[in-house]
Order: sequence, then structure tokens, then C-alpha cells
Amino acid sequence: MEREKTLLNPENSLQVIKEIELNPQITQRDLAKRLNISLGKINFLINALVDKGIIEAKNFKNSKNKMGYRYIMTAEGIKAKVRLIQEFFAWKLQEYEKLKEEIEFYSEEAKKLQAF
Repeated sequence: MEREKTLLNPENSLQVIKEIELNPQITQRDLAKRLNISLGKINFLINALVDKGIIEAKNFKNSKNKMGYRYIMTAEGIKAKVRLIQEFFAWKLQEYEKLKEEIEFYSEEAKKLQAF
């Protein structure tokens, strides 16, 4: 269950959704390369997003490659994307604030050490 949460973190999900919106016919292999995520994890993420009703995977009707899919955002997917963006911003803002505090702390430490 913990592994599942790690794979389904807002950042990974948002990255996949963004890439699918930009190129609905992207293959999982190309998606994995583009996001630098293993093909197995991409497959897991795509299946999870489909299971949650965030995206639909449709076979190409006239595709020579019968494994080819077109990914389509659903209405629920659009709502989920908004939630994910909000979570992403909140998370990045927390990271920024923590980093800012660390920079201030170490800047003061450096000033103290230079005084010696």
C-alpha cells in the first residue's frame, strides 16, 4: 500500500496527465523515457489513472499497431488535475519555505564562522 502511494504521488500523476494532454497518442514507452520513470511504473500509473476514472484509454480504430492507445481526459480527470495542481503548489511552497529557512540558517552560520 505504501509503495502504491509513492507511485501515485501528486507529482508523478500530474506529470503523466500533462504529457497525455500534450500528446494523447503517446506510447507508454515514450512516456517512460520522457519522464525518466520505468516502463513498469508508467504502466502502473496509467492503469491507476484509468481505474480512478481520470483518463480513458481508447484503442486506435485504424491503427496498424493494435496495442496503440489514445488517452483521453475525463470530466473527473479535469477535476482531479485541479486538485493535483493545488497539492503540487502547496507541496512546492512548503519545500520553498523550508529551503529558505535553511539558507538563512546556514548564511548566519557562515557569518559566525568567518568572524573567527
